[in-house]
Amino acid sequence: MQGQLQEYPHGSAARVAIVTGAARGIGAATARRLAAGGRAVAVLDLDLDACAVVRDEIVAAGGTALAVSADVTDETAVDRAVEEIVEGLGAPTILVNNAGITRDNLLFKMSVDDWDAVVQVHLRGAFLMTRAAQRHMVAQRFGRIVNLSSTSALGNRGQANYAAAKAGIQGLTRTLAVELGPFGVTANAVAPGFVQTEMTAATAERLGLTFEEFTARAIAKIPVGRGGQPEDIAAVVHFLTSDESGYVSGQVLYVDGARRG
Repeated sequence: MQGQLQEYPHGSAARVAIVTGAARGIGAATARRLAAGGRAVAVLDLDLDACAVVRDEIVAAGGTALAVSADVTDETAVDRAVEEIVEGLGAPTILVNNAGITRDNLLFKMSVDDWDAVVQVHLRGAFLMTRAAQRHMVAQRFGRIVNLSSTSALGNRGQANYAAAKAGIQGLTRTLAVELGPFGVTANAVAPGFVQTEMTAATAERLGLTFEEFTARAIAKIPVGRGGQPEDIAAVVHFLTSDESGYVSGQVLYVDGARRG
C-alpha cells in the first residue's frame, strides 16, 4: 500500500500531508504533486475506491500514500481518519482542505437542505479537519494549512450557498493564521477561478450547455487565454505547503488567469 519513504535534501523524513476531496480533480492533482515533492500523502475522500486509484498512481510513481475514507462533516469520522493517518504514515504537518460540493440554484429556488449541505462540507469540514490535525502540527512546531476557496467568494449568480461557504473559508483561514502562527503553523487560502474539472462540467449541465460551450465562454473572459487545469492549482498549493513558504500566512491567493469573478 505504501512506497518507500522519500527524503528531503536536509535528511529529515518526508512530511505527512492530508488532502481532502482527493479522489479526483484538484484534490487528486494536489495529492500527486505533493507526493512528487517528497510528501507522504493521505488521500482522503468519501469514495475509498477512487482514493485507492490515486494512491496506486502515487505509489507506482515511487511515492508514499495511504487511501482513507471519511465524511469530513462527521466529527467522529474525522477524528478516526486522522488517527488512521498517524498510525499509517505518521503525524501530519500538512493539511489541504479541498473537499467540496455544489448544489447550485437561484436563491428563490434554493432549498434549506442544499444550503446546509454545501456549508457543512466546505466550512464544517474544514473546521473539523483542521481541529483534528492542528494538534500534531503544534506538537511539532511546524504546520502548513491550505484551504480551497474560490473566486465565487466574491459573489456568483446561482451560488449563494457556495459563495457564502467560500467566503467563510477566507475568514477561517485568516483566523487560523493568527491563532496558530505562534506555533510555527501557517494558514493560507487558494481561490481558483475557472478550472476544468468534473465540478465545472456539472455547472455547465445545470446551465444547459455542453462542457465545450461552457469552457469556450469562460476562456473568452480570461486574459491569459486558457482555462485552468487542476495541476495549476496543485502547483500553488505545493509552494504554500513547502518549508520555504513560512513567512506567507493569512493570505488568499486568487489563481484565475487575471479573470476575477
